[in-house]
Amino acid sequence: MNPRAQVIHLGELSVRLRQAARHLFETVLAPLGLFWLMLTLTNLTGGLVAALSWALGVLLCRLFTRSPIPAVLWLTTGLLVIRTAIGYATGSVFLYFLQPTLQNFVIAFVLLATLGLRRPLIARLADDFCAFPVALTSNLRVQRFFRRVSLLWALVFLTNGAATLWVLARATLGNFLVVTTAGSFSLVAVAAAVSLLWFRRELRGEGIRLRFGTAAAAAV
Repeated sequence: MNPRAQVIHLGELSVRLRQAARHLFETVLAPLGLFWLMLTLTNLTGGLVAALSWALGVLLCRLFTRSPIPAVLWLTTGLLVIRTAIGYATGSVFLYFLQPTLQNFVIAFVLLATLGLRRPLIARLADDFCAFPVALTSNLRVQRFFRRVSLLWALVFLTNGAATLWVLARATLGNFLVVTTAGSFSLVAVAAAVSLLWFRRELRGEGIRLRFGTAAAAAV
């Protein structure tokens, strides 16, 4: 190991994993699960109300407790409000799920549109799962990495949007939920792994090493 390498500590790994799992549960798994459960037990309106109530409840809870609100929670809740309004007005499950499918294309566009910013959207979203210290985010090579990885994630969302749209037009609702959920998570997992390996390579080139835990614990 290069003795001159700069070591940046990211805190305990278990804390980071719990934080990432909480965000995933709050913004994706719980609303989707409640929608499907209430749709099965009641009707479309029950599913719409259950999913939206969960999202708004999580948001209000964080506001009242003055807890940090992740950018991904603002984004998903705002989009869910629009989806629910259209789904309720039309009474169409197809249109309800068509919207998040089309949102993949919107997010891809936003990722590309923020490429020129010092902190593009992908960097802000990454902070929701693992907040990086200023010593890292101010590094020019790290900033360049986030601009480049935005292209990768834009491609991921474009691919996911196109595939989901194709399945939505051909499958039943139950099959659609199973196939698209499994497919989306698999695609995102692969992209996340590629992004992590790419990120570590960029840091090594800059002489930076990331360590989980605290500086005090490492010294001991």
